[in-house]
Amino acid sequence: MNNYYFKKNISYENIVYIEKLYQNFLINPNSVNKNWYNIFINFQKKNKNLTQNNKLKKNFFYEKKFLIEKINQLINNFRELGHYYANINPLILNKIKLNNILQLENYHFNEKDLQKEITLNNFFKNKKIISIYNFFKKKYCGSIGIEYHHLLNNEKYWIQKNIEYKQNNLNSKEKRIFLEELIAAEIFEKNIGKNFPGAKRFSLEGCDVLIPLIKEIIRYLSILKNKTKKIIFGMAHRGRLNFLVNIMGKKIKDINNEFSNISSKENNIDDVKYHLGYSSLIEINQQKIELQLAFNPSHLEVINSVTMGIARSQNDILKKKNIYILPISIHGDASFSGQGIVQEILNLSQTRGYGVNGTIHIIINNQIGFTTSKITDMRSSYYCTDIAKMIQCPIFHVNADDLENVIFITRLALNYRNIFHKDVFIDLVSYRRHGHNEIDDPFITQPLMYNYIKNHKKIQDLYFNQLLSENIINNQKKIDLYQKYQNLFNKNKYFIKTSHLPIKKQYKKKIYKKIKINKLKKLLFKISHLPKKFNIHPRVKKIYLDRISMSKEEKKLDWGAAENLAYANILTQGISCRLSGEDIKRGTFSHRHAVIYDQQSGISYIPLKNIELQQGNFYIYNSILSEEAVLGFEYGYSLDNINYVLTIWEAQFGDFINGAQIIIDQFISSGEKKWNYKSGLIIILPHGHEGQGPEHSSSRIERFLQLCAEENMKICIPSNASQIYYLLCEHAFNSIKKPLIIISPKSLLRHPLACSSLKNFVNNYFKLIIDEIDIQINIKDIQYIIFCSGKIYYDLLEHRNTIKNNNIIIIRIEQLYPFPKKNLQKIIKKYITIKNFFWCQEEPKNQGAWIYIKNCFKNQLNCNINYIGRNKSASTATGHFNIYKKQQHKIINSIFNIDTK
Repeated sequence: MNNYYFKKNISYENIVYIEKLYQNFLINPNSVNKNWYNIFINFQKKNKNLTQNNKLKKNFFYEKKFLIEKINQLINNFRELGHYYANINPLILNKIKLNNILQLENYHFNEKDLQKEITLNNFFKNKKIISIYNFFKKKYCGSIGIEYHHLLNNEKYWIQKNIEYKQNNLNSKEKRIFLEELIAAEIFEKNIGKNFPGAKRFSLEGCDVLIPLIKEIIRYLSILKNKTKKIIFGMAHRGRLNFLVNIMGKKIKDINNEFSNISSKENNIDDVKYHLGYSSLIEINQQKIELQLAFNPSHLEVINSVTMGIARSQNDILKKKNIYILPISIHGDASFSGQGIVQEILNLSQTRGYGVNGTIHIIINNQIGFTTSKITDMRSSYYCTDIAKMIQCPIFHVNADDLENVIFITRLALNYRNIFHKDVFIDLVSYRRHGHNEIDDPFITQPLMYNYIKNHKKIQDLYFNQLLSENIINNQKKIDLYQKYQNLFNKNKYFIKTSHLPIKKQYKKKIYKKIKINKLKKLLFKISHLPKKFNIHPRVKKIYLDRISMSKEEKKLDWGAAENLAYANILTQGISCRLSGEDIKRGTFSHRHAVIYDQQSGISYIPLKNIELQQGNFYIYNSILSEEAVLGFEYGYSLDNINYVLTIWEAQFGDFINGAQIIIDQFISSGEKKWNYKSGLIIILPHGHEGQGPEHSSSRIERFLQLCAEENMKICIPSNASQIYYLLCEHAFNSIKKPLIIISPKSLLRHPLACSSLKNFVNNYFKLIIDEIDIQINIKDIQYIIFCSGKIYYDLLEHRNTIKNNNIIIIRIEQLYPFPKKNLQKIIKKYITIKNFFWCQEEPKNQGAWIYIKNCFKNQLNCNINYIGRNKSASTATGHFNIYKKQQHKIINSIFNIDTK
């Protein structure tokens, strides 16, 4: 029994524990159990010639334990620190000298020790210490540097196992294919450079390995069993044209035409060639995989939030069919460490509302950003990828001149993503053979770097020489491959055969069915009815009880009830809704309460998910505290879900929308004009001067209006509950999709005058203009007309009622853009005898809608309009409530004291 126990439980991994037991035994034999007592007694008998004092030093356990402890420490240091000393930089002539912590000398192994055989595990069984050392040195300090010790244990051990035990074995056929793909990449760059000297092409040369890397991903997906059938690419300008030809299958002819300024009218695309996207279908291994390269601006990294949104929308559509999407983001080193949106995107990656089951990140790390190459100027971190550690994902640094290790890491990264559904990062450490673009002379600012690059062999030559030495290829085959792609280029043919997929047309319009009041009552009651034994917060309970009263026409509907009723109507007609924002579930001003919480269990309940069996999906997510990445995501989500999902993003306050200005400028306002992108995204911006200071008053209406042209979007300021209801419903069912900016109120959310009777929700529509509501006013008594939008209308109305003034009428413009010209012409014609028009607003004169309104009245209505409101201001609002009150009082009083003579 003792022998069995000894063999079963004593191993080198347990030696420290056993030694401690033995020390206790020497002090007090009764301190160990019977089994160990017998083992140690037998051990002493067999070693009776040794004195008690030197037993620990001379016995088998101690010697082996000492060696194993040292080698394990060395191995752990290789695993954790080896990447710092790996040969990952193709521009360094001499190999990096290992730090002492990875040198054998630091562990005091003598020559005799190095030849000793030890067993660490089943893989390292009776291996010499020197062999083990060389093995780990090769694995962790070769052409790959691996950062994974910041991961969770199960992920860490998975990577460790795959790095150490898997061999990078490519067969001869694969190697020839990879060489051919490198040659295809070179031929494209060479010919474009020769045919269009000095033209910007943002060459891929120096990181040509990107092409076989991406092709390997496509091949690998075709043989995996996880049903990934579509890849969404987000990519900047570097290597994009090469990518379009060699990955997406774009015609050489089309590229040549773009360089020759022969414009293509296809799909009304209007942007420079290195911003253009492309969609294609490739068939490989009898599998069809769809490829989509998103259009993008030159604002680096922002596209990756958009592609995440596209991927999530596709996943939401296709997951019922068990088909999945793979997002791939291709970055530059300087932008990845430099642009703040990267952190926002990474923060989104594992959240419930924005996760995409993992993105493959590839960094084209050419070690320079435009003309900046000193690390101390480019960033404050060691690697450009250090920020990626925040989401506990592996980072693989790999020498881009070592094709076979690039392929090994690519396969490993794909497998990691498929198993753990998390992001993974491949840092392709490379170089840029030319300047930032082909007009630049890089020797001006980086003479040493570019003198080295000038004499550095291309990867095509490096890999050919390797295959030549392996007798896999010969010189003639190389010549034939170069000639093959040269002929394809000369003939304007495809480099790769794919089927081009045109930009998706608008989906079939869903017919909006106006519903009768009884159905509305039932809907409102259904979404206001709570489950039994649900312990709701008293304040929320009152809101829901009020909504039940509204469903019985005992009360008018406030904003929150009307908005939720709109979603219910849309959902029951088969359209899904997706809402996101920092406080979207409750609403910043506690008006929505689309999600309620049991006060004892914390369980949430969403009434809009429980209307009827055949309804659309209702997605609602509180977002991370971000504007730019989240808005980019929602824009991307809206592109592929035009008529399936009503997509809404709400800002916490409209003031914070400028944190996403790039998304507004480059995508929302201009995406259709540049790229024919169709988006029905709704942006809700709480707005209104209420004495809360310059950070909580303005959504910068003037900036949106300045961006308006060619009917690129809609800007609306609904002023009552029925208006927001119709605005949402009509937008959901409109087949012509445009982004909709809703300037939403704050204090009006519960304002009695802004509430609407349930009968106003039947057989009506969103009114672009709301005429004077007081039918008692005689047209003959009217002296002037006040036009306005938003909250100030109610301030004017209440003051007019207080002073009983019947000399002015107040007309609300509910849609600012497109400008409701015809509606206003009818209004002006109705009051044709009135010649005095005034625009009243809360915002300073240089802000708000004033400048836009003045120009529209003059140029479209051929009439003048005067201004009443705050003076010009550098800030949006005062920070002092008493000053705000005085300013507001002055505006209101001045309206009713106008001398029109």
